[in-house]
Amino acid sequence: MSRVQEMNERLADLVGQAEAAEGRIKATYTMSGGLTGLEIDPRALRMGSKDLADTIRSTVQEAAQDLQRQVAEAMGEVFGEKDNPMKLAGDQDAAVAKAKEAQAAYDRTMKDVMGELDAVRKRLGL
Repeated sequence: MSRVQEMNERLADLVGQAEAAEGRIKATYTMSGGLTGLEIDPRALRMGSKDLADTIRSTVQEAAQDLQRQVAEAMGEVFGEKDNPMKLAGDQDAAVAKAKEAQAAYDRTMKDVMGELDAVRKRLGL
């Protein structure tokens, strides 16, 4: 749980950034707000409307990808590269194996707990 809390705190501070058109278009992207900033220098308005729209769209996408890269790095640092949840997102077989592993651990824990409860019940004569 402490690692999850640490991860949440780190994610709140991450900001994806990108720029295009010689720095005339800048975008920022966060986990909580999505696109949180878009700066367009007046000189960028000299571009054709389709080119401007395409450049804005790709800049926003690059900012989102930058954020995603930072999230993957942070998760690798917090959880370790082997258990990095972002790696599992791209590998369905690994994700299923990890889920089965977690289910087996849960099942073992529940069996132990139920055994302890049964022992307590017997000691109390219930």
